[in-house]
Amino acid sequence: MNWDRIEGNWKQFRGKVQQQWGKLTDDDLNLVEGRRVQLIGKIQERYGIAKDVAEKQVDTWLSNA
Repeated sequence: MNWDRIEGNWKQFRGKVQQQWGKLTDDDLNLVEGRRVQLIGKIQERYGIAKDVAEKQVDTWLSNA
């Protein structure tokens, strides 16, 4: 799956994102609005992890979505 599909159908994927990263709030997800870079930034912020780790998590999630 590619990120354009996630971005275009954000409302559908939003729940799956929140299941994967439970520390993300509704406000976080509203700000992300399907944008990959913002999602990675919020994951970094909430989980206190490095950018490359957050990117790997998002890539892994994307390949399984």
